[in-house]
Amino acid sequence: MAEVLVSFVLEQLASIARQELKLVAGVDDDVRKLTSNFRSIQAVLEDAESRQFKDSAVRDWLDKLKEAAYDIDDVLDEWNTSIGKLQLKEVGNASKPMIKKVCSLVPCYSFCFRKVILPCAVVSRIRSLNKTLDVIAREKDTFHFSLKERTTEIRRPMTASFIDVPMVHGRDDDKEKLLNKLLNESSQEPAISVISIVGMGGIGKTTLARLVFNSDKVKTHFDKKTWVCVSEPFDEIRIAKAILESLGGDASRLGELETILQHISQYLDRKKFFLVLDDVWTEDSRNWEQLKDCLKCGSQGSRILVTTRKENVSKTIGATNMIMLGTLSKNESWLLFSQIAFPSEANEILEDIGRKIVAKCKGLPLAIKTLGSFLRFKTNIGEWQNVLDSEMWEIEEVEQGIFPPLLLSYYDLPFSLKKCFSYCAIFPKDHEIEKDKLIKLWMAQSYLKEERNKDMELIGEEYFENLAMRSLFQDFKKNKYDGSIESCKMHDIVHDFAQFLTKNECFSVETDNYNELHLKSSLKNARHSMVILKRRDFFPIGIVDETKLRSLLVKSQYSRSQLTLSKLFENLSLRSLQIGGCDIQEIPREIKKMIHLRCDSLTKLPEEMGKLINLRHFIIRTCRVEYMPKGIEGLTCLRTLENFVVSSSSHGGKACSIESLKNLTNLRCLGIWGLENVADMAKLDSFINPIEGVKTLSL
Repeated sequence: MAEVLVSFVLEQLASIARQELKLVAGVDDDVRKLTSNFRSIQAVLEDAESRQFKDSAVRDWLDKLKEAAYDIDDVLDEWNTSIGKLQLKEVGNASKPMIKKVCSLVPCYSFCFRKVILPCAVVSRIRSLNKTLDVIAREKDTFHFSLKERTTEIRRPMTASFIDVPMVHGRDDDKEKLLNKLLNESSQEPAISVISIVGMGGIGKTTLARLVFNSDKVKTHFDKKTWVCVSEPFDEIRIAKAILESLGGDASRLGELETILQHISQYLDRKKFFLVLDDVWTEDSRNWEQLKDCLKCGSQGSRILVTTRKENVSKTIGATNMIMLGTLSKNESWLLFSQIAFPSEANEILEDIGRKIVAKCKGLPLAIKTLGSFLRFKTNIGEWQNVLDSEMWEIEEVEQGIFPPLLLSYYDLPFSLKKCFSYCAIFPKDHEIEKDKLIKLWMAQSYLKEERNKDMELIGEEYFENLAMRSLFQDFKKNKYDGSIESCKMHDIVHDFAQFLTKNECFSVETDNYNELHLKSSLKNARHSMVILKRRDFFPIGIVDETKLRSLLVKSQYSRSQLTLSKLFENLSLRSLQIGGCDIQEIPREIKKMIHLRCDSLTKLPEEMGKLINLRHFIIRTCRVEYMPKGIEGLTCLRTLENFVVSSSSHGGKACSIESLKNLTNLRCLGIWGLENVADMAKLDSFINPIEGVKTLSL
């Protein structure tokens, strides 16, 4: 996680150096020094991240680095806010005739040839944090980190085809389904059909492949069968040699790929073969082309079976059939666990605890087997109870057994997706995650990398789909009309893994389970938190006194829970605030700190709403607002506006008129409240048609 934060901050520093540093006076050296220190630290982070699992001193150093990175990110955000305020001021001044004439000669961003002086507090914080980072940078030298690429001890296991069939439970239906695809032949399918098994790490893809590979039906159906563990990196020569050797050939003296492939072709010529390629990661179709061409020599009915965590791999290799592997049932999970954990007759009390432990595994075979092996020779009831009461990631044996496969998936993610995945630890277990809301939360944290001429919302959709296709989400709910994903969940073990990565930086709490002091302690290091109110008229306001929250999601189980926003804003500098089920009468002036806001029962909006020039989604689900304040027409970045209130003339010069909507040319979703007369309908009709982007209009 430190690696992700450092890369994120370096991106911002690079952007400032390119665009803004020439406009700001007196901080050139400070920014260069920050950048230099971060780059020197970044060079050793691969080694540091891998060593933290066994060295507590390294882990403490990384924690200090993360704190500094967060603080520097905050001060850079203050920098950008200061620049934005000065821009707004200059734009206001430019409206005056004499100034406008001068400014029209130069780009707006140059602030009329004047260098900006940042507020003293911002400059002071930059210099103070530079000193902190200096210390951290010097401390790194005491660990003698390697500059090489990750030498993590999280090794990719090399798989083989052997299997102890009696130890497998719950895959009978999947086995029969796969055997049908392998053995049934059709004249309409290609001569060599490719089938893929897709699922998250530890779900049992390799186990299922082994079951069919060793099936008597498969042995008699195919002339040749071979098993190759592909893994990463994709090495064409190694894979080709492994195929040749499993066919009985000698590859020891062959060095050229072309020669090896020719030998494979000779062995498979007009033979019906079955090839298993286990643990495939590459999505580059060029890696497959020569190998696939070589295999075309096989006869009709030949099959290639690929196991992978990524749906895109299936598409890359041209799979005609894909099996999405699910979790085990409750009964299947217990059979697997009990066979491992109880070598003899089970103690009744231990069995009761064991069933509860199995329930926590949520049908993930790897977790069940890991915990079963861990508890196999433990007969003390207290030891079993401790496992039941612990979070999975707090058990060292589980960390070493379950998390390595998930770490492989995490390390395979692009830098931008790592942030988005780990952020999901903010939600409680088994929480239904709404895709659109999640994307907006990512946007609020600046996790989505901007691309030219591409909407941020579309980039967020791509990020979500990428994570979903890597089997990191599950239990999808889809739109019944277009099939698009509307919501999903995370497997409990994947959620534990995300918390393991963030070290409680993302935290969810229910207020009836904690007293306020406990809550305050739990959230001390949290940066993102979801608070679920389970008591009416109670919000533990004390928890925000000493926290550094960037995200606060509040969900009340009572529709009339009271929440005074001004108290939240006194000590927090939130990037996103999401409130549901609370009775909020008014948004205070401190709204200018917020990026996204969800709430009910509002009656008044702040008069300075128009200064939120980067606001993209403004949503009020239940509309009681009397009028929209002037300045709304300046929010040209808006994609969503629910609900725009058409007000009466009684509000005088305070209210924004319906004609102001014609400036919001980026709108995609518009809701209008209080449209009652024909004249207003005519005004709306006159300018809504040119706004081609509006896809949803509700009146």
